[in-house]
Amino acid sequence: MRKLLFFCRVAFICNICFLLAWLSQYVPVSLQGHAGATIVVLGTGVAIVLNILVNFFVIISLLQKKGNWSTFPRWLIVSNFLLLLFQIFILFFN
Repeated sequence: MRKLLFFCRVAFICNICFLLAWLSQYVPVSLQGHAGATIVVLGTGVAIVLNILVNFFVIISLLQKKGNWSTFPRWLIVSNFLLLLFQIFILFFN
């Protein structure tokens, strides 16, 4: 369960990078240098795949009722799921 919690947190950070990379298309911000490259790579390449995997394992774990779910912040699971829906929407309709 601790590994899943870790990957939920990493997926949340990647989702924030996804939002920043997506917003950089509409807001005049220069994403240059190493920080900008990291945001773009984490946001566009890693976020969607990691978010799908994390949400899949969260749903499987919830259905199997494994572990102690009081250690997981509910806002983290809900925000990862909502951002996954947003990513799928952007992927198919943009």
